[in-house]
Amino acid sequence: MSETVAWLDDGSPHSPRFSDRYRSRSGGLAQAQAVFLAGCGLPEGWRGITQFTVLETGFGLGLNFLTTWAVWAADAQRCDVLHFVSVEAYPVAAMDIVRSALAPGPFKMADQPEAPLVEADLLQRLPVLARELSRVWRDPSPGLHRFNFANGRVQLTLAVGDVAAMLKRLAAEVGATGLADAVYLDGFSPALNPDMWSPDTLQAVAQLCHPGTRLASYSVAHSVRQSLTELGFRVEKHPGLPPKRQRLEAVFLPT
Repeated sequence: MSETVAWLDDGSPHSPRFSDRYRSRSGGLAQAQAVFLAGCGLPEGWRGITQFTVLETGFGLGLNFLTTWAVWAADAQRCDVLHFVSVEAYPVAAMDIVRSALAPGPFKMADQPEAPLVEADLLQRLPVLARELSRVWRDPSPGLHRFNFANGRVQLTLAVGDVAAMLKRLAAEVGATGLADAVYLDGFSPALNPDMWSPDTLQAVAQLCHPGTRLASYSVAHSVRQSLTELGFRVEKHPGLPPKRQRLEAVFLPT
């Protein structure tokens, strides 16, 4: 059974389970670009290397994955292989993934410099990629699911289950060869979904990182920053995507 998504009157997706929105009020595409890709130094970070791995906590409606894939596909200097690893306890239906990609706004206007500009071709690519994902999406059961796109150059590993447990399973299975180059620390807010942001979860994230791994999140909660700092991340706050005043960037620098 797929997770229920409630679509509000303004077109935004809402989670009845967590009583929270799936994405920023500025739009999911803007959040993916300004918070997660930019926060992890992408697309520049994957240029000139063979493979790049993104680890995400909270696949949700898949918009971070689809946006990362679209930006990668449009980058002439992209890495050879993009591996996207994401954990999700409650997968949604394929039709909700497509619906989200068809309307990933709202969008800020060009005269509002605090928000990223949305490229028209990116908007056009998202639904195409979402439909491609939906064709192989079959209400994933608990466990690991692997999908290949772009002739194997884009690889999605979806870990369905409790976030801390699945991260530990990934660490045990992938070992040193699967370390994350970037981390999208996502999920519903720490106040509403504390397990996603617990010290145990963040420790499991750190075990999948290597020195220099970049991490990004919309949350700057004190407990999250403190846990990350104790785990060896250098944490910084940056101007956020409205209506949030701040967002988080971090680099893993263990001693």
